Amino acid sequence: MNSRTGVLAVVLWMAAIAVSGKPVEVKTSQGNVTVEFYTPSIVRVVKTSQGQTYSRKSRVVIAEPEEVSIVQKGNTLKSSQLTVKIDPNTGCLTFLSAGGKTLLKEKAWSLVRQNETEWQVSQAFLLDKDEPVYGLGTIQNGRMNRRGEHKRMEQSNLEDFQNVIQSIKGWGIYWDNYSPTLFDDDAQGMRFTSEAGEAVDYYFMQGGSADGVIAQMRHLSGQVPMFPLWTYGYWQSKERYKSAAETEAVVDKYRELQVPLDGIIQDWQYWGSNYLWNAMDFLSEDFAKGREMIDNVHKKHAHFMISIWASFGPQTRQFRELDAKGLLLPIETWPQSGISHVWPPVMEYPSGVKVYDAFSPEARTIYWKYLKTLFDYGTDAWWMDSTDPDFFNPRESDYAHQVTGGTWRSLRNAFPLETVRGVYEAQRKEYTLTSHHSPLPSKRVFIMTRSAFAGQQHYGSNMWSGDVASSWDMLRKQVPAGLSYSLTGNPNFNTDIGGFFCGSYNTRGSGSAPRNPQFQELYVRWMQYGLFCPVFRSHGADAPREIWQFGQKGEPVYDAIEQMIRLRYRLIPYIYSTAWQVTSNDESYLRPLFSDFASDRRVWNMTDEFMFGRSILAAPILNPQYTEEKVIREDAMTGWEKKELTVDSLRLTVDWTASKTASKYLPKGAVWYDFWTGRPYRGGQTVTLETRLNRVPMFVRAGSILPLGPEMQYVGEKAWNQLELRIYPGADGSFTLYEDEGDGYNYERGVYSTITFSWNDKTRELTVGERQGEYPGMLRNRHFTLVLPDGKQQTIDYDGTAQSIKLSAE
Repeated sequence: MNSRTGVLAVVLWMAAIAVSGKPVEVKTSQGNVTVEFYTPSIVRVVKTSQGQTYSRKSRVVIAEPEEVSIVQKGNTLKSSQLTVKIDPNTGCLTFLSAGGKTLLKEKAWSLVRQNETEWQVSQAFLLDKDEPVYGLGTIQNGRMNRRGEHKRMEQSNLEDFQNVIQSIKGWGIYWDNYSPTLFDDDAQGMRFTSEAGEAVDYYFMQGGSADGVIAQMRHLSGQVPMFPLWTYGYWQSKERYKSAAETEAVVDKYRELQVPLDGIIQDWQYWGSNYLWNAMDFLSEDFAKGREMIDNVHKKHAHFMISIWASFGPQTRQFRELDAKGLLLPIETWPQSGISHVWPPVMEYPSGVKVYDAFSPEARTIYWKYLKTLFDYGTDAWWMDSTDPDFFNPRESDYAHQVTGGTWRSLRNAFPLETVRGVYEAQRKEYTLTSHHSPLPSKRVFIMTRSAFAGQQHYGSNMWSGDVASSWDMLRKQVPAGLSYSLTGNPNFNTDIGGFFCGSYNTRGSGSAPRNPQFQELYVRWMQYGLFCPVFRSHGADAPREIWQFGQKGEPVYDAIEQMIRLRYRLIPYIYSTAWQVTSNDESYLRPLFSDFASDRRVWNMTDEFMFGRSILAAPILNPQYTEEKVIREDAMTGWEKKELTVDSLRLTVDWTASKTASKYLPKGAVWYDFWTGRPYRGGQTVTLETRLNRVPMFVRAGSILPLGPEMQYVGEKAWNQLELRIYPGADGSFTLYEDEGDGYNYERGVYSTITFSWNDKTRELTVGERQGEYPGMLRNRHFTLVLPDGKQQTIDYDGTAQSIKLSAE
């Protein structure tokens, strides 16, 4: 960084001077420390050895430093929002608020040379005694607070890391290193220690709140693009549909049963043998009509996602082209054997599959060149599997292997970012923006990926939590995993509803789990949690997951599943409007309760409740109520199942219609309404609720205006011309309804509309604001039905002009 022009080198400061938009460098006995304000509240800190030149361009940070007015006095730098004190002897920094309150202090730092180009880099920080910190990634230990954590952070099937940590005090750190990194918190402080780097390099963010830190992380690494409207519907998948006919038949069955569906997913091996792994074409005889299958899925008003990988079999064209250019890695990956459908792998017949060098722009171009075949067939979305990527039996020579821009060790954790970015940018280039009033002939990029690094929110991706085991313990862990991921600035998270490995529940033969009461209850409750995830998707191995596998209409388990799917579609106006807030205002779908109620210490470490958007408190049931939790051993962290079941639960007789009870805590600072009954509760107390299999506990905050759409079989089947607006008195509030074409990128040019609803609790008056903006196909006239918690209703006509409606008292 000291190679950059305009650096102000300082050894001793005596007077106050103004510094604008220039890094400040301090030379210490240990090395050089450079401080650079990117904004008045974001500071980049770089520490190097004496005489070292460091000019690395970040793979994550795309923001450029602003011209920030800084007052420098002695060893202190002060912007309008943040003060940084530098110890000229040790090079340790102290970060303070504009008012002088200490936010965070550095402790020791070190650079230990490993070879000619790499150092082990470490920085310690001193936290307050009882200060919780959050984030880092999807650590599957069921915790939110990272105090006392000791974790080696390397991307894997079930755990992924973004190197972003934030405090209840409102500050955050992004540690800008891509190598495997140890995170430790103990009596020695909170520490990041990375295996390979050239410098200590991190960004300190003073956001003032969880939302503020998220907004600053997105300022640094990029905003969140909109997903297509249809992606917020229901997705069906399994490992795997084995023919084009089977895949298409699933869509047919959903339409026959009139259960809503918007996405169908084709998992692996549509290409044929493992030697043709990831050929990105329908080469298997069972998928000879693959292109026709996609067309037929579209004719049935559904959308098609397909599995693609970061590796290639030796008989593929991609492998040959990449291999000739030296753009394949020598690491051992999945599948290990060339013999398909056999476990354990038959290693006498190695697959020869190799991971590609996603750090190479040329390799990413080659990747898209072949992927475009599936794109041209009409594929709507990408399931980018094994973007960690799978890395078995690692050797030191693997880590030392040279990839584009460094070694595999130095860039390891950024692999998912680069491979996802490559697909996103390539697909975006396929289209050119048309005029302001014309719809784009394009599809918004939608990528579901198994792994993610910092900044990946900017590249059209949604991460799922990997091949999680089908257990109550793992369901409970998904809630804090998703919240922790959201706190790193990445809002799009989902899980395999029901868990991936459910073989332990197949107690009456292969695939029998959906008729096992233990799995039925787990699946229903997992689906109720999935209701609140940005992507609502059923998937797994060992047994099929389609709704009819669980029974038939009129049976309690089937009906409970169907009711959640139907509720999801009614919530889409709320979800899509929240999506716009995620894109335009740095909001999040999954919000830990301290994001909104930081003054309530009881919610600081809560792992079983969260806000879904700004209005809905989700409190899913995460423990069995009708059956017993009998899974006593599992090895989910390896990605493969080793579980035991101690009872043949199919002998159980379960009364699914019986009511149960559950206790849920309601945060201080709000009145809460039970979504199902309309009953209000004062916040700051634990309430006992009557629960049923077909209902998930959920509450709506007083002051909320909740839009509900019509029931439909797929997104777009019915217009939003008769929306229900549920109004929850008890506080002032507002909600902005967002609408656009539902796909394409014209929204980036302002082609969309918004309607803001405002509730005045004192006067009990709802104001429907003037419609702002427009887009092709926009509704000019519509009806809104206003509904109060006591069931009173009033319907109004709306033509885009503002109006106010007085609602009578309850």
